[in-house]
Amino acid sequence: MKLLEFTTQISVTPEKVWNVLFTQDYYGKWSSAMNPGTYFEGNWEEVSIMKFLDQKNNGMYNLVEINKENQLLRMKHLGWIMDGELSPQGWEDSTVTYILEPDDNGTLLKVEVNSLDEFVEFFNTKYPQNFELIKNLSESE
Repeated sequence: MKLLEFTTQISVTPEKVWNVLFTQDYYGKWSSAMNPGTYFEGNWEEVSIMKFLDQKNNGMYNLVEINKENQLLRMKHLGWIMDGELSPQGWEDSTVTYILEPDDNGTLLKVEVNSLDEFVEFFNTKYPQNFELIKNLSESE
C-alpha cells in the first residue's frame, strides 16, 4: 500500500465543491478523467455501499465509512463489479478520503488515496486530471 495525496485550491465555498464532488449531475463530468461515462448508485450515507459503474455495468464498489457533509468523506474500496455482479477483493486498507478545508481563498481540496501498489500509477495519472475538472466545474457555477 502507498498513501497518495493530491491537493488543489478552489476559489469557492466547500458547499459548492461538495456539490460538484457528490451529485450525479457533476460526478460524471469530473470522473470522466478516470473512465468516461461513469456514474454512481447509492446515497453517500455512512455504512452504505456506493457503486461506481460504467456504461457496461462494470466498475467498483465502496463502503462509506465517514460522511461529514461539506468537510470529509472516506470510503473503503471493497471490490469490482463485473456485469453488475459484486466481486469482493479483500483490499484491506485501500481507501479514498476527500477533505474540504475552508480558507481565505475558498476551499483547499485534499484527496488521500491509500492505494494498492498496482494502482499507484493510475491514480497519479488520473487524479490531477480529475482535480482540474473539479476546480473548473466548481468555479464556473
